[in-house]
Amino acid sequence: MTKAAPIAFTRRHFLRNTVGGLGAIAFGSLQDPAKLLTQPHFLPRCKRVIHLYMAGGPSHLETLDYKPVLAARHGEAMPTSITDGQPIAQLQGQALQCFAPQHPFEKYGESGQEICSLFPQIGSIADDLCIVRSMHTEQINHDPAHTFMNSGTQISGRPSMGSWVTYGIGSESKDLPGFIVMTSVGRGGQSQPIASRQWSAGFLPSRYQGVNFRGTGDPVLYLGRPDGITHEQQRELIDTVGALNSEQDQRVDDPEIATRISQYEMAFRMQTSVPELMDLSDESDSVFEAYGTKGADGSYAANCLMARRLAERGVRFIQLYHRAWDHHGAIKRSMEITAKEVDQATAALIRDLKQRGMLDDTLILWGGEFGRTPMGQGSGRDHHIRGFSMFLAGGGIRGGMSYGATDDFGYHAVEKRVHVNDLHATILHLLGMDHEKLTIRAQGRRFRLTDVGGEVMRDWIA
Repeated sequence: MTKAAPIAFTRRHFLRNTVGGLGAIAFGSLQDPAKLLTQPHFLPRCKRVIHLYMAGGPSHLETLDYKPVLAARHGEAMPTSITDGQPIAQLQGQALQCFAPQHPFEKYGESGQEICSLFPQIGSIADDLCIVRSMHTEQINHDPAHTFMNSGTQISGRPSMGSWVTYGIGSESKDLPGFIVMTSVGRGGQSQPIASRQWSAGFLPSRYQGVNFRGTGDPVLYLGRPDGITHEQQRELIDTVGALNSEQDQRVDDPEIATRISQYEMAFRMQTSVPELMDLSDESDSVFEAYGTKGADGSYAANCLMARRLAERGVRFIQLYHRAWDHHGAIKRSMEITAKEVDQATAALIRDLKQRGMLDDTLILWGGEFGRTPMGQGSGRDHHIRGFSMFLAGGGIRGGMSYGATDDFGYHAVEKRVHVNDLHATILHLLGMDHEKLTIRAQGRRFRLTDVGGEVMRDWIA
């Protein structure tokens, strides 16, 4: 028998084949097809989320949680039975004194929900709101608290809620990203910085990360077609680059190559969809008047109007950060300014969605990363994590109800306590996803948005 000739195995062959194999292993550890949803786990109650993120920590004591006992004991020492051993941000070593709510509350709607009088427009839609007064979280400083509220953990690098949602059920829009973020800066308080990692996809494929739209000028930089390049020429270029990337993807199975292909396509379609989105000529004067803006001025009101337009176009997760709520001093006057910036537009967005038949399948979430202390910090309040408030509306939520309570001083959530993981579990549930089943394997174990906790708040659901 003739001896077979040895197979030529060059260095190039070795690198291509071994790197390709390693790429496939890495891709397999990241992608978990059994957990990617072709259909929701169960019938969804909503299609999309608009998260009105009041960044900086709005005081529950001047928004949604009135405390007459705290008012009556203004200036007295806070009971040590409440404060001993509790985490405090900037008030360490100082005398802790009761600091009364700085503005009165009123009862609104047939439900009689108590809301601060600084928010009459939000009060006017009280019967659409589920006010949660028993939130608590685990991080007392802004950046890690934002990370916790967005990703369910204090550890940076994990996927954000919007990324989990679009990873789980995708987007209804083919011409806009599924997860869009807009920011605004108020005048009534310190505007703590917001890092882009708050809308990061973490170890999910990066096509699921949030896309930051600017409120003024071009929403997305460098999106326009270069001078002298026609639509057909650009289409040909993208097709050619896509073919090369596809060939490379077949060799190395890198999920980021698939992301690159899809994002080139998305950017190409956005050259048409974004100018149409930003063209407000189809909005009536009554709409502008309702929101309190003419649009595209970088304000929270303009962003609320844009959120409705994004929702109409099938964007799955929309997050509006309003940076204005860090009221360590002068909270009485600062709250007047900040409330005026958000009250009208928040209510207008909810009314507008309701009038258009969209509120039933759009979940609205309003709140920040934590609350403020019932103890005074001069004329302001410090960070507080043991009890704070949020509200939800639409998207399968029971309106006209209050849920949970803090103690008489507004310090501890004591009745029907709600952890951030519970909030996330409920949001996923309303979108048709089981938070325990929406997982991905990375870094040697399975991860989920709710980490190792989370309970669906079924009492909130209509």
